[in-house]
Amino acid sequence: MSALESSARKLEPFMLMAKSAKGAAAAKLVENATAAPGVFVFAELLEHPNVQELANNPQHAPYLELLKLFSYGTYEDYKQHKDSLPPLNPAQLVKLKNLSIVSLAEKSRILPYAQLRTYLDITTIRELEDLIIDAMYQDVLKGRLDQKEQQLELEYTMGRDIRPGQLEQLLAALKSWSSQTEQVIDALDTKLTQIAAHQDQQKLDTELFIGQRNQMLIEVALQKKLTKRSNTGSGVADINSMINERGGGGSIDDMDIDSGSAVQQPGGGGGGGLGSFFGLKKKSAPGGPAGSSNSASGPGNARKRNRP
Repeated sequence: MSALESSARKLEPFMLMAKSAKGAAAAKLVENATAAPGVFVFAELLEHPNVQELANNPQHAPYLELLKLFSYGTYEDYKQHKDSLPPLNPAQLVKLKNLSIVSLAEKSRILPYAQLRTYLDITTIRELEDLIIDAMYQDVLKGRLDQKEQQLELEYTMGRDIRPGQLEQLLAALKSWSSQTEQVIDALDTKLTQIAAHQDQQKLDTELFIGQRNQMLIEVALQKKLTKRSNTGSGVADINSMINERGGGGSIDDMDIDSGSAVQQPGGGGGGGLGSFFGLKKKSAPGGPAGSSNSASGPGNARKRNRP
């Protein structure tokens, strides 16, 4: 259960008594409620008709102002109007100082010890830390006492009653926040649209690049095939030309290729031709006699055939 819920529940008995309390009884009710442990919200009691009637009696009117002080005021306010307010007992004094820390937390999460001691009229650090620890135990606030840096680091504080005129300020602040939030959302939507469009363009560019790359690969493959075929045909023509230049006559188509390598015999002259160098031998004419050949025995030797 939060401090607000607990405080509202503990205020219920005082609300029941307020129905029949008037005048001095209502003033005493205010004094008891402001000193009661665990009661930190007073808006409902403040709005009760019998309590509001205290303003009509000068003797009891200070108790109405005292209830306003505990509802949304601070210890600083009490010091400024101390002469016109009823004196505070120790329980009321501790509670008002705890509520004052809550009000200070609206402006900053970090409250230096020096600021708190001056604001709350506390002379020693030990007394200040005891006050803060008491507020933590009652769930009025949550935080950490940094003794090294001499400061209170707040994580959470309970809410207080809204003072007159503060509601309009809160509504204006909420409208401003809502407007700024809408602007941020619009900016994010625009950015997301731009990112989506950029991703679509990147996808198109990637697909176009892949298509161009594939087309280039196809063209390169075709060019390689054409080059290979062209080189094969020209190679045969070059060999025939070399045979004719060496005087061998005929062409490469007129020669047989034996296994092994051919070695041109000394004194063979031009008659051996390029065919003997490449291990080629001319084909004999049909029915013609075969001549003698000067070749060494053993596999791989080329034998020359004489034409008729």
